[in-house]
Amino acid sequence: MTTLTIVLFCLVIFITHFLGSVTGNGCTVLALPFAIMLTGIKIAKPVLTICGLLLCLYVVLVSYKDIVWKQYFRIMIFAGIGLPIGMWIFNKFPENVLKSILGIFIIVISIKGLINCYKTNKVTKPINNSVLNFIVFIGGCVQGAFTSGGPLVIIYATEKLKNKSNFRSTLCMVWVTLNAIIVVQNFVTGAITPEVTKLLLFTLPFLLLGAILGNYAYHKINDTKFNKMVYIILFISAMFMFL
Repeated sequence: MTTLTIVLFCLVIFITHFLGSVTGNGCTVLALPFAIMLTGIKIAKPVLTICGLLLCLYVVLVSYKDIVWKQYFRIMIFAGIGLPIGMWIFNKFPENVLKSILGIFIIVISIKGLINCYKTNKVTKPINNSVLNFIVFIGGCVQGAFTSGGPLVIIYATEKLKNKSNFRSTLCMVWVTLNAIIVVQNFVTGAITPEVTKLLLFTLPFLLLGAILGNYAYHKINDTKFNKMVYIILFISAMFMFL
């Protein structure tokens, strides 16, 4: 691994985890395509999982009181049911086709959300609870298949967690739980290699800087700007599914 590769990887970590600290989501999905190009998937995924865990743990620690536990447990239940199903079912189908379908769906949702953000008279029909629960379930399936279920969980969260503090903190608690499970699995399967550990140590200062600056920026933006940023990141995340 060259010095340039390490520098570029650290830059990706800083930018994506700054955005992740602001909104509580998106850092791994945004970073993954670039990280894979730089280091390959076997190194990129374990490093990003640990970075995502550390970032969200930081957000949870500084905003623990804002977590809506009812919504956290609801997300975990439905996503948890979908997780093992996704590991089994989605491996039977072409990944590119499934990601493209998912990407189109998320693009439609994010554009609709952005349009609503710019409306002066915001009278929008809420999504049915059963539909939202199903979306989280599918999110768990997608997460189990190729660790890209986050955007679907965000769709649920934008409907149920209107306050930006509740949205950010609750989602981060979800990611702490899911990433912790994956990190333990990585240790058990031997995915945490010396190369992964070395790269992780280089990225930690950039991760910390991105988290602190992102947390500062979060307190400077209002709810409207926050919602716009969430939908923009959702849209970009969907576009990356076509890569």
